Amino acid sequence: MITYAVRRLGHALLVLWATFTATFFLLYVLPGDAALSKAGVGGDGATLSPAELVRVRADLGLDQPVVGQYATALLHALRGDFGTSTQTGAPALSMYVEAIPETLKLAGSALLLGLVAGTGWALLAAWTRWRFLRQALLALPAVGVSIPTFWIGLLLIQVVSFRWQLLPAIGNDGVRSLVLPALVLAVPTAAMSAQILSRSLEATLHAPYIETARARGASRSRVLLRHALRNSVLPVVTALGMTAGHLIGGSVIMETVFSRSGVGAITVRAVNFQDTPVVLVAVVFAAVVFVGVNLLVDLLYPVIDPRIQLRTTRGAGLLRAGVAT
Repeated sequence: MITYAVRRLGHALLVLWATFTATFFLLYVLPGDAALSKAGVGGDGATLSPAELVRVRADLGLDQPVVGQYATALLHALRGDFGTSTQTGAPALSMYVEAIPETLKLAGSALLLGLVAGTGWALLAAWTRWRFLRQALLALPAVGVSIPTFWIGLLLIQVVSFRWQLLPAIGNDGVRSLVLPALVLAVPTAAMSAQILSRSLEATLHAPYIETARARGASRSRVLLRHALRNSVLPVVTALGMTAGHLIGGSVIMETVFSRSGVGAITVRAVNFQDTPVVLVAVVFAAVVFVGVNLLVDLLYPVIDPRIQLRTTRGAGLLRAGVAT
């Protein structure tokens, strides 16, 4: 387990480096730069003169070759210094760290709601004896995955907030302001979890040991909850890594739709003004969440199913999960 964790940590660091590098050069090849953004929206709204633009480029280090800019940014990032925001002059990492709790609160609430709703939906579809109801329940998650979350958010704002006036439409004012964006963000998570778990349950319920449990007189609910669910949940756990990445990205959209202060608002402003230090922090943070959750999921496999062993192969050092015989 320790060897596996160390190897996976090495892979995670490689992913973080590749993400940082790709983001840096993508921002570099985009038209314009932070200096031009400042020239267009100077502190008092005036356009900078050519001489002032040259000075701004020098202050930001944009007059150096791109390789030198990249090497400087990477070395500083390894020390935890992503530079200062070209918009505010504040440390980019500090700006992001201050905004992270609100985003994690939203993403965590959406993940919990999505998993609970998706699991309940799949269990209901597997438990019901009515074929028509089962087909309807199995078809609805596909609709949940396909509908854009921002459209659902705007619809709920119009109905729940403006027409019924039950919950606030914008802001970060307590739990009530968290309900709507968390519900909207939970929809694709619930739909995906329901789809995956439904298919897994369908395959598991035809396994020989399930027939044995039924022959021994186990009730339908006991067979489903005690025998089938645990052996069907691994695909859902596997999908959590992708889900975490989608939730971080979805949080940016939801914070924009519901005017919440968090990393979403900071990221949108940073992209609009080509604020490279802040954008780099945003991308690296999302990558850290993604690889961290994937590592945690891999380590949870043997806990959920003790039959799974973590094995390493020689040579390339590739890792796989095998079922003990």
